[in-house]
Amino acid sequence: MSSELMNTKEVASYLDIHEKQVYALIKTGRMPATRVTGKWLFPKNMIDAWIESNAKSGLEQARQKSDRITGALLASGSNDPVLDILYTCLRKAHPALFIFSANTGSTEGLIALEKGYTDIAWSHLLDPETGEYNIPYLEKLAPSVKPVVVNLFFRELGFVIVRGNPKSITGFKDLNRKGVRLINRQGGSGTRLLLDYNLQKVGIMPGSIDGYDEEVSTHMEVGLAILSGGADTGIATSAVSSLLGLDFVPITQERFDMILAQSVFFQQGVQALVQVLTGEAFRKQVEKLRGYDFRQAGKILYSNP
Repeated sequence: MSSELMNTKEVASYLDIHEKQVYALIKTGRMPATRVTGKWLFPKNMIDAWIESNAKSGLEQARQKSDRITGALLASGSNDPVLDILYTCLRKAHPALFIFSANTGSTEGLIALEKGYTDIAWSHLLDPETGEYNIPYLEKLAPSVKPVVVNLFFRELGFVIVRGNPKSITGFKDLNRKGVRLINRQGGSGTRLLLDYNLQKVGIMPGSIDGYDEEVSTHMEVGLAILSGGADTGIATSAVSSLLGLDFVPITQERFDMILAQSVFFQQGVQALVQVLTGEAFRKQVEKLRGYDFRQAGKILYSNP
């Protein structure tokens, strides 16, 4: 079984519970899962997100705890499989450092940063007027933060579709065709904002799209919905399409950044994270992944004096 996908036995071991409890959680709708060829499958990213359920309130509670783990950083915002690799490499290089991350979407990540609920916001919000990512949103969403914006990577985003593209999906104009079902990302995510912007450009009303209101929180969930036949297409990274054996129609290459306050940027954990990001061990782990560009990884793109 792939490390990205777990069966019921593996997820039971991962959560340290009995396999019967897993089936009970599925039956009551309390655990995220998808059925493929008659078997229940659980993407690790989705299970990790489920563990971090009620993420926004959990972030606030974690911040308020007096017994917070020494050396731990709280992160919130967008989602990408590369982040999991980065966390793993960080732990290997610095066993005493931890990052606890919640998949809340780029917008909520910046709002959490403003409220002091998180140390780091992961974001890829495109400003259609300027073509710039993230920086134009700082004054609106995090006005009291003196921010540092550090690039993590550029990634290829596009339509993930069934092998062979039986519905002939080539662009946004195809989303309101009869017989095409979309799986969408949650409101406030960078991917959702990109979709809405492009729908407006081509004159398509969201209400005319079958599945527009069906929302998931990660790119992997988008891919799994298509793999299981629950949708015909959705927007996700090319890495997800490659991992799941799906086809891919490119839309854009977008910038994915780490945003944090200047005071946090100089903390040991963040400096270690940047060191790992630009180090050889991490690069070897990600060099074969499809659709990523690390040409500016670790570079400070913006800092408000």
